[in-house]
Amino acid sequence: MLPLTSQIDVAVETIRRRWDGRPRVGIILGTGLGGFADEIERERIVGYDEIPHFARCTAPGHRGRLVCGRAAGVSLVAMDGRLHRYEGYSLQQITLPVRVMRALGIELLIVASASGGLNPAFASGDLLVIEDHINLLGDNPLVGIDDDGTGPHWRALSQPYDRTLVERALQIARRENIVAHRGVYVAVCGPNYETRAEYRFLRAIGADAVGMSTVPEVIVAVHAGLRVLALSAITNLGLSDAPSPIDSQHVVEAARMAEPKMRKIVLGILAAVEPRGQAEKLIRG
Repeated sequence: MLPLTSQIDVAVETIRRRWDGRPRVGIILGTGLGGFADEIERERIVGYDEIPHFARCTAPGHRGRLVCGRAAGVSLVAMDGRLHRYEGYSLQQITLPVRVMRALGIELLIVASASGGLNPAFASGDLLVIEDHINLLGDNPLVGIDDDGTGPHWRALSQPYDRTLVERALQIARRENIVAHRGVYVAVCGPNYETRAEYRFLRAIGADAVGMSTVPEVIVAVHAGLRVLALSAITNLGLSDAPSPIDSQHVVEAARMAEPKMRKIVLGILAAVEPRGQAEKLIRG
């Protein structure tokens, strides 16, 4: 297998032959924001099956393509479908697209997901603006040979989510009368949902919501020097005494209902992105 830096170079070269844009922002359209692809003024769509070393999406509702274009006047590239550990992929495979988007030029990564609420103050349909996370995947995407070409091996994760973007997202939510909370997301492998004892444990260690994604991509984004905003749609309540019924169809439907709220926040963030010539100040205000 090619070294990671070589895989990135080959993937970027393939995309560049199809699209010559210079994206400022990358977006992972996970469950909860898949319809955002319709907001993008599309310049090119590249299927994952066209890109060397990209894995194939198998999760429901994940189409597996890069949508390249503009939204709110900002050049961006969006992953219309993400990869998960429960699909059998390594964390290095899952996060390769983030490294490729970084090599294409992005400075900001926006990550969307769906999750189960652990905080009793949450309700189905609320949004979570993630301000910290707990990694219970049993692995880390940075494990492996130290490669200076991808970022410093010992990157600190004391502040993985950009504070300015967290505050901006909550400000937009208040303006739009959207119920949004700040909190801690815990990533587990899945694909099964949690037991009542696991809900109690996850809440006890400080998690406000539980999901099966996001954390690997964020670790790699921080490793690559990107600013990160992560949003999650609360699709059900994982309360240990009275967990709400849950299956994959329910998650997809609940996330679809929450999507217009998440879309407003993402568009609000994009509207505040400065032109590339002012890169030292990515977000105005």
